[in-house]
Amino acid sequence: MPEKPERPPDPAYQKARASEPSSTGQAELASYGGAAVAPPKKVTVPDVVAMKRDGKRITMMTAYDAAFARLVDRAGIDVLLVGDSLGMVVLGYPNTVPVTMDDMVRHASAASRGATRPLLVGDMPFGSYQTGPQDALRNAARFLKEAGMDAVKIEGGRETVDTVRTLVDNGISVMAHVGLTPQRVAQLGGFKTQARTARAARRLIDDAVALEEAGAFSIVLESIPARVAAIVTERLSIPTIGIGAGLDCDGQVLVLHDVLGLYGDFKPKFAKRYADIGAQVESALRAFDAEVRAGTFPDAEHSFTMTETELDALRQGLARPKAV
Repeated sequence: MPEKPERPPDPAYQKARASEPSSTGQAELASYGGAAVAPPKKVTVPDVVAMKRDGKRITMMTAYDAAFARLVDRAGIDVLLVGDSLGMVVLGYPNTVPVTMDDMVRHASAASRGATRPLLVGDMPFGSYQTGPQDALRNAARFLKEAGMDAVKIEGGRETVDTVRTLVDNGISVMAHVGLTPQRVAQLGGFKTQARTARAARRLIDDAVALEEAGAFSIVLESIPARVAAIVTERLSIPTIGIGAGLDCDGQVLVLHDVLGLYGDFKPKFAKRYADIGAQVESALRAFDAEVRAGTFPDAEHSFTMTETELDALRQGLARPKAV
């Protein structure tokens, strides 16, 4: 099958997005007495679905706390995913399996306090939906009720179809996820590219179609051959979000810590490092350490003062015997 040509950017859409102020920026402006203006439009599930139809590429980024979520919002990213990748990049686990629902709800709550404009998606952790649709419904509802999420993401193929259908039938929007599913890393034998044979690729395509029919509004394609991702994207009416799946997906997602160089020297093949903030953080901390040890911090600029009159009064008071 020939590869689809790259869709040209929509100049009007890009111009509007570039000039669009962030919701957090608007709040800060109003709090300092600035002119009140209408906040930017909230991205919704129908908006994301419509972007595929309109040929507009979708951007998605992870965030796990209010500070970084605020920056994702300001950057104009369409979808903010509170991913269970927080287990590795924030909590220090070797993989995502140990992450709990309480972990996810806590971090999703923080992210939703930092960003309001993007579509907010909470990642269902391992063990939160495998025990059946009713457990999945109970846990997914926590993301909406306690954490302010707009949708949830579930890893897996046809084995999750009943769960996806149950959630959608009960008013919870679902983003599916096939290909490399990190929660099954032990079963897969590591973080390996999937769907590299005709048989495996056909199974993935069939799974993706089944998940769309079950009601998923979009689907993440992780670590699969670009041409397989192109076939999936063409066959589905819902958006595909790629991560290591080539250019023909309807959108792209990366892990924030990979993008910013905050996860040490490890960098997946599909991850592009757009900044090396980790090195800057280390340099800043070394400078702090050196100044404290040298006795040069804090200096006058970073210290508080007392008037000489009050200081003299304090000294005189200390010189007098303490009243008994």
